[in-house]
Amino acid sequence: MTEEQRKLCRDLIIFPNGRSRITKEEFLRRFPSAIERDRLALKWIEEAWETHNADDLSYALIIGGNFGVGPEHLDILRRLVDVDWHYSHEDIVEALDGLRTPDAVDALYRATQWIPKSLEYDDARALAVKAIWALGKIPGPEAETKLETLARSGDAILQRTAGEQLERRHSAAGVVP
Repeated sequence: MTEEQRKLCRDLIIFPNGRSRITKEEFLRRFPSAIERDRLALKWIEEAWETHNADDLSYALIIGGNFGVGPEHLDILRRLVDVDWHYSHEDIVEALDGLRTPDAVDALYRATQWIPKSLEYDDARALAVKAIWALGKIPGPEAETKLETLARSGDAILQRTAGEQLERRHSAAGVVP
């Protein structure tokens, strides 16, 4: 990714006032190779994976956040969730959350089982909590089983959060735990 492309990605970031420096349409006009809008993020995520460029991965995920992440992103997102050369783990979990597929369950569970170097300061375990919330939204027995495992873990944060998600799932389904 060139410095000009990185700047355009930074300009897409939405500020607290709900606006970004440029519109999505302006980004697409100015971003070189923005021909395949739906696959744009995938191209740059894959390039960041190949080069292990943490900054470019962050920019690629900004593109994905603005233009969508689809099933074609699943494989690379699953690979990125538990490698330590980048600092975008929470963004990756958020992207997997948006896919809401049972195929993401194992990757989301792995995100609950370790703390990346970039998040060692986080005593609240935000990455794990986000992954558990994502698991709670995925239908099916695979997610349910992982949540049950987490609810029995030795970590109080994981236990509480997984228990809350199980409760939410059961009450939504009309099941008495």
